[in-house]
Amino acid sequence: MNEADARSLIAPEEHREEWCTRALEDAASIRDFGRDTPATIEWAVRTGRYAPVAGSGNTPSLWDLLAATALRDVAAARVLEPHLDALGILRQAEASVGATDAGRDPLDLDTIGADAASSWGVFAAEGRGMRLEARETAGGWNLTGTKPWCSLASQLSHALVTAFVGEERRLFAVALRAPTVRPHDGPWVARGLPGIVSAPVDFDGAPAVPIGEAGWYLSRPGFAWGGMSVAACWYGGAIGVLDGLRTAASSERADQVALVHLGRVDAALWAARATLREAADVVDGRSGTPARLVAERVRSAVAGAAGAALAESDAALGPGPLVSDDAHARRVADLHLYLRQHHGLRDAARLGRMLVEHGALRDERAVVEPEASAGIGKADREARR
Repeated sequence: MNEADARSLIAPEEHREEWCTRALEDAASIRDFGRDTPATIEWAVRTGRYAPVAGSGNTPSLWDLLAATALRDVAAARVLEPHLDALGILRQAEASVGATDAGRDPLDLDTIGADAASSWGVFAAEGRGMRLEARETAGGWNLTGTKPWCSLASQLSHALVTAFVGEERRLFAVALRAPTVRPHDGPWVARGLPGIVSAPVDFDGAPAVPIGEAGWYLSRPGFAWGGMSVAACWYGGAIGVLDGLRTAASSERADQVALVHLGRVDAALWAARATLREAADVVDGRSGTPARLVAERVRSAVAGAAGAALAESDAALGPGPLVSDDAHARRVADLHLYLRQHHGLRDAARLGRMLVEHGALRDERAVVEPEASAGIGKADREARR
């Protein structure tokens, strides 16, 4: 790992922490990192044993790891992020359960064979014509039905899955290799993230362990954190696009237009980085701004910046690298598909609704007009100009 690779992408420290450097050095030792999905999953499991979780006070470094992973390979970040998200959810659930006898698993995950070697996914999407239901029997809970958009279900060992209990959704942990769980092979004809198959899974009375009460998964403080962790991955993937623009603008044949494209993308990603840094303070409890409001802002800002990077790259570089540079073509295709986790105008409308319902920008007044909180009036401000 060279000096440039050691610099933090998101965390305020100039150089990243030792554990993060260790994880990235481990990644660098894997041939076809990101494309060799089983090896990348094993790496994610190793990394999860020492990586912090969101909200633990070290969120900037966690997001730095996710961004740096996406800079190296977008598909690898797509493997790592949900595994770490699941570990964070389980830790929150353990905290909500409270103290237990020493050595006892507070969530009873051992009943589904989950341990430190488990690889995790988080399957919470819903789809038309598909419904997964949970029922409690004398022998425990079981899941029956079909769940859509289950990424890597055929290659992971376990997952956290939302299922309906009546008309409420509840989170459950389930072993994906149980005989009553049948992942589909597709349809999956994606040109981006081709190895991250996201297809339905059929459950036929699969044993499951409840994680939290009904509604806990969606109402818990950390629900918004996962969406911002995904945005950190988008940011890292877009930095790789920026690097390609920088190389092109540095060539002897580059003209003023190449510099324009580079400058636009750099400014957009600089703003995205600042957004992620501020959001990390919210996640770690150093700001009173509601996390869900911040999450919508972060995802919108970073998705916009990453989308701009892709558009500017297409305009600046043309078709050449898309057909002749394997790494560039793969990055562009992977990032384009990954960004579809942001729902564009629908997500923007949800942000606007939050602002209307909760009071638009009240929490920012002290930042935009710090004199107001210090008792300095408008006349005083005018006199100083």
